[in-house]
Amino acid sequence: MKQYLVTAYDYTDAEAFERRLGARPHHLDGARALKANGNFVLGGAMLNEEGKMIGSTMIVQFETDEEMEAWKQNDPYVTQKVWESVDVKPFKVADV
Repeated sequence: MKQYLVTAYDYTDAEAFERRLGARPHHLDGARALKANGNFVLGGAMLNEEGKMIGSTMIVQFETDEEMEAWKQNDPYVTQKVWESVDVKPFKVADV
């Protein structure tokens, strides 16, 4: 499978953090489903200096770029306007 590094930064408007908290259970359910299907390698929230979530980083893997793009476009953090920008790069997890 192709691996991808996903780096996503949240919106910064006044309601952004509340949108994140509201979408978070659905986003985590999706991550659990990805893991069960072998698509989730690792991931978590990026934090600012105060420890507040400001974005996400994930390593995911899919058979095709189209499958990865379909997942990304349907993730609750995208559909519920939590992630303002999402950068996806090809990635290779080191076998150590």
